[in-house]
Amino acid sequence: MLELYGEVRAGYLEFARFADGASDTFAQWARAVAEDDEVVAWLGQLPPVKRQPNLVFAAARAHGVPAPGPYEGFRAAVLGDEGAAIRDTILTHATQTNEARRLATLLPALALAAEGRPLALIEIGASAGLCLLPDLWAYRWRTPSGEHAIGGPDEPELECDVTGSAPLPTERPAVAWRTGLDIAPIDVRDDERVRWLETLVWPEQHERLARLRAGVALARREPPPIVTGDLRRDLDALIDRAHGEADGAAVVVYHSAVIMYLDTEDRRAFEAAMRERVAAGRCHWVSMEASGVVPGLVADAPAGHLVLGIDGDAVASADQHGAALRWLR
Repeated sequence: MLELYGEVRAGYLEFARFADGASDTFAQWARAVAEDDEVVAWLGQLPPVKRQPNLVFAAARAHGVPAPGPYEGFRAAVLGDEGAAIRDTILTHATQTNEARRLATLLPALALAAEGRPLALIEIGASAGLCLLPDLWAYRWRTPSGEHAIGGPDEPELECDVTGSAPLPTERPAVAWRTGLDIAPIDVRDDERVRWLETLVWPEQHERLARLRAGVALARREPPPIVTGDLRRDLDALIDRAHGEADGAAVVVYHSAVIMYLDTEDRRAFEAAMRERVAAGRCHWVSMEASGVVPGLVADAPAGHLVLGIDGDAVASADQHGAALRWLR
């Protein structure tokens, strides 16, 4: 996973390794950027958090750069007449990828945290809220001993390959209460914002695009509530609301590929605050981030995998887009 506050060349090479096997186009573009002095200099004029390949490449695509397509098209756009418009899009937009298939890897952890009770869900970095709907999808987990499926035949399905002794649930969770927290929420009824979400899907990943559209259709039936706010200041108020409005439910704070957007000091402060909340019995905590992004959550994870944690303990690694789960215990 790209270290957002690191050096440009190293960051793009790291991203290329992360994209290998997931997007040949983005892997090739990222390696070419790392060797291109002029493009590196162009990126160096952006704020550090805005130099991330996901955002830069999506902004270029939004301005007509073909992907799949050759690196030369991207290079000509950012260094040419389109460069100013692409830069403006980078500065005014954010990566808010809403990959619903992550629910297939999060659901076993959410079920463990529920301890048989209904869930009160608080998702940090909820974007359009597609991962706030674990009870509306069907699931199919492929394990070495066979398939394990829950949900109805007429519902959109999330598939995932599983290794290890993952505690796969036998039914979907009961959700008593749900709310997202995001610094810039996306309204699923806003066609322009949804088009940006679609642009963030990596080229060649047609199944992801179809899944995003299915998730948007689900969310549009009854849009999940999402509060505009900052996880560093506004989370405690949401936890209090969950306890007050969903008495008896298991309050679970969860996030996936979100804490990477904080700097090192804020990551440490967030981890310490979450461990305090868990110790005080205020909530459970389910996290899915690259190894070490949450400083105390480090595990051996294959390339392209995130570390899944429950209450600050690593329990599994999961493919960044939800395609695979490897239980560690």
